[in-house]
Amino acid sequence: MHVGGTLTGLERRIVGALQVDGRASWPRIAAALGEPDGVVERHGTELLAGGSVRVTGAAAPSAGAIVALRCEPGKERIGALALANRRDTRNAHVLAGPYGCLAEIDCDPARLAAFTLDELPLLPALAGSGVWTVLRYVRTSAHWRPGLIGDAEHDALVDVEPPPEYAPFGEAKDVNRPDALLLAALAHDGRRDVDELAGVTGLSASAVRRRVERLRREGGLRLRVVVDPALLGFTVRAVVSVRCAPRDVPAVATALSREPSVRHAACVTGDRQIVAEVALPTVDALHDLLTSAAWLDRVTEAEASPVVGTLKRDGLFTLASEH
Repeated sequence: MHVGGTLTGLERRIVGALQVDGRASWPRIAAALGEPDGVVERHGTELLAGGSVRVTGAAAPSAGAIVALRCEPGKERIGALALANRRDTRNAHVLAGPYGCLAEIDCDPARLAAFTLDELPLLPALAGSGVWTVLRYVRTSAHWRPGLIGDAEHDALVDVEPPPEYAPFGEAKDVNRPDALLLAALAHDGRRDVDELAGVTGLSASAVRRRVERLRREGGLRLRVVVDPALLGFTVRAVVSVRCAPRDVPAVATALSREPSVRHAACVTGDRQIVAEVALPTVDALHDLLTSAAWLDRVTEAEASPVVGTLKRDGLFTLASEH
């Protein structure tokens, strides 16, 4: 049960287990956490059925863009909603800062001109904007591990460790039809069982199992736990824009990829080299991150804008309570 707007201790640990392996069975999660099977299954099933926690499957991240809008006074939600309503938008936030809203969209370089010159100017309430191409992902939510479970519990659940995200995009690869069917079937429910996936794809259960394992191992399938960080006790969120010398970008990116508070981060074009979304339990913790982290030694400037609302997270519209 939710208490005071957060999940219970056991529920948070279940979420932490799903972040390690979103397809782990309830008995396997229960064994790793040292809890009774029935209790874990009941709480886990209720979390997923209620919609406050979702496990989704996604293809490996492709080139995208970060879009920041300056809106007419008092119309930040309108601008953010206009971006969230786009099918290619992955995340959309309302900010308290120089920009009123920020979004991540799926936009390869071939589409950038049309988006920037033709589509962006048509957004309502627009007073100014910035568009930055994603050069590398430092972290997406598929790799977010905010310390909800201990190291031993984590190690007991690790089945497939996907490749690191801070890597070149490489050449676009064609996805064969069976893999495409699997990715589509897992997009809204990453926990669909093997028999159900076999029925959707026409493959045998053993073939489905092998393909899912291969896709996860190679990074072609990333499982994400979609949840409001506030439910986990991380009520302070901000978008942090980092400026550093080009030669220091890899070191700063690597350090950020190890920060439990970083939910999402990307290296981008523009006057800031890295843009990150962070989630922390208190304002004091945000202060410490911005003033005491070791990676700040390589940073010339870091600017934080509080996130005051989220309309879309990992491709899914959020509950009204987050707006």
